[in-house]
Amino acid sequence: MEVVSSRIEGLDAGDRLPVDELVTACRGPVRASGSRSTEVCMVTTPDAWTEIDGHSAPLGGPEDQAMFLALRRDADLVLVGAGTVRAEGYGPPSRPGLRVAVVSASLDVDPGSALFASGAGFLVTTTDAPETDIDTVRAGVGSVDLAAALDLLGARIVHVEGGPSLNAALLAADVVDAVNLSFSPLLTGAAGRSWVHGPTPPRRFVPVLLARAEHQVFARYVRVRTS
Repeated sequence: MEVVSSRIEGLDAGDRLPVDELVTACRGPVRASGSRSTEVCMVTTPDAWTEIDGHSAPLGGPEDQAMFLALRRDADLVLVGAGTVRAEGYGPPSRPGLRVAVVSASLDVDPGSALFASGAGFLVTTTDAPETDIDTVRAGVGSVDLAAALDLLGARIVHVEGGPSLNAALLAADVVDAVNLSFSPLLTGAAGRSWVHGPTPPRRFVPVLLARAEHQVFARYVRVRTS
């Protein structure tokens, strides 16, 4: 992948490097700081849509998939909404030991699916949700308290795979520290949902990296927080 523009130390415009090395460089400052980084990672079109006929796969390609998998491999935890798990047919991650936290207040998931049967998947739900045989982390009454749940989970790099409603809820709770967007070369019009779907106050992010591979463009933004 070729770096087009960078504000990350050690990465300069014109550098060409494998996606795993690019991800390591992106997240190096976070790991060095010891702080948590909750990172939304999505494929999107230039006109902001994230799916075609309910699926994100048609928007991507080999370059997007390589970046997505590199970001996932480098994470300490995957966080994803139950709707995305159902729509995309999630199974266990290829990296041994990587767990997938599935957010659902209603527990509308299949306990017998490969993700949960493998033990890699568990639920993030409310304290008043029904009992289930699936491992759970519980925070909030009526709706999931995402900020409290992230504290309970204790992961350093949280790789968020959507969907748009979960992204909006995380932004509303102001717990998103970085956004990694892979831009598809397709334009779809109003064929699906934006990568953020739901009310959220404006949040300021700054671009720190722009890179490209073939027809795919990757951008990383980090949250600007003021006291």
